[in-house]
Amino acid sequence: MEGSLLYIIIVGGVAGFLAGLLMKKGFGIIVNIILGIVGAFVGNWLFGILNISIGTGVINDIVTAVAGSVVILFVAGLLKK
Repeated sequence: MEGSLLYIIIVGGVAGFLAGLLMKKGFGIIVNIILGIVGAFVGNWLFGILNISIGTGVINDIVTAVAGSVVILFVAGLLKK
């Protein structure tokens, strides 16, 4: 991910919104965006461990953040039950 905190928040917000659409469930747009921001960090960590890179620049950041957000939404869905 790029260095700026604002950049991470924006990409994480977009990722949370997209992950909510992909999962066809969620906690509402605001919570999904917040979970997306957390998911951006998780995706970056997870892809770093697995040594995965999808493209470059913003596309890589969004794909990474969406993947992390899907994981976070999945886990949050399990905890919600």
